Parts: sequence; structure tokens; C-alpha cells
Amino acid sequence: MPQTTLPAGGGLPEVVTIGVSVSVPEPFGSEIQDARAGHGDPQARSIPTHVTLLPPTEVPAARLPEVEKHLAEVAGTHRPFRMLLKGSGTFRPVSPVVFVRVEEGAHECRLLEAAVRAGPLARELAFPYHPHVTVAHGLPEDVLDQAYEKARPFLAAFPVTGFSLSRFDADAVWRPWRAYAFGPH
Repeated sequence: MPQTTLPAGGGLPEVVTIGVSVSVPEPFGSEIQDARAGHGDPQARSIPTHVTLLPPTEVPAARLPEVEKHLAEVAGTHRPFRMLLKGSGTFRPVSPVVFVRVEEGAHECRLLEAAVRAGPLARELAFPYHPHVTVAHGLPEDVLDQAYEKARPFLAAFPVTGFSLSRFDADAVWRPWRAYAFGPH
């Protein structure tokens, strides 16, 4: 992904919705996205497969340089780690979500999430942070049950070497905007 600077004006609305996440690499990302689409999740193709570090957050476009600097500092203080995605979980009945569990790397994600959600990105969360990869959201109960069962055998392991800043565009699609690599090994 190119390391471009976010424009702080020209072409951007006054307020931009951003998110920060760890991307799930191929072939695993497409496998989970295809499963999500197969369950009929209307958001399946508009959200790249990821583990959230900062949920959708509105930021004034004028503050984007400060946000970029903050994220670069966070990335520079963390090191690569191994992530293991294994099996299924759910947030039901609190929230209609089925997910793939972060079996290894959850601790590192929690540390990253706390560091990202500080400074210019400090905000309260609706729910306690729980690293996961969504496979079905907001669907009928029987479909969520099927998604849970189908995700049970899922297994993927990969190195995490950084995270991405994404923007929610006017067409309701999340697009990665900049990648932040972790500091030296």
C-alpha cells in the first residue's frame, strides 16, 4: 500500500470517518470475505477483512496530519507479532455478530488498540474492546447460527507487521488509506 499523506483539505469533506485496523492477508482475507458474502451480509464487499483497532471515528479533516503523526508514533513503538485466527465466537445476545476468534495476538491487539485510541483519537467505546474478525453481522438468528458453525474449523496464522488507516467513503466502502509499519524487529 502506498505511504501517502492524507490530504488535509481539497477534495475531503470537513469531517472524515476513519478506522484503524490490522489487515487479514490473502488468502485468508478473501476466504472470510467470501464466507461473509455467502451468508448474505450486505457489508461483506465494502469492508476489507480486518481486526479493528479503532472503530469508525469522525475526525475533522484539518486534524488528519495530527492523526497521522500519532499513528506513526504508535507504530514505531510496537513490534511485529504472530496472529492466529482459530474457530468461531459470537457477541450474541448483546450484539448480532459472529466472528473468527483471535487465538494468538489478542494481547498485542489490546496494547495497540489502547495506544491508537489515545491522543487525538481518544474516545469512549460502546462495548469493551475484544479483538476479532467479523464473519456475519446483523443477520437473522438462523443465518448467524450457520455462520457460527461454518467458521468453527477456520484456522489461519500470519505475521502482523503493522496496521492501516482507512477511510469510509461517500459510496459506503471502507478503503485503506495508509499503512503503518511497526518499528525495527
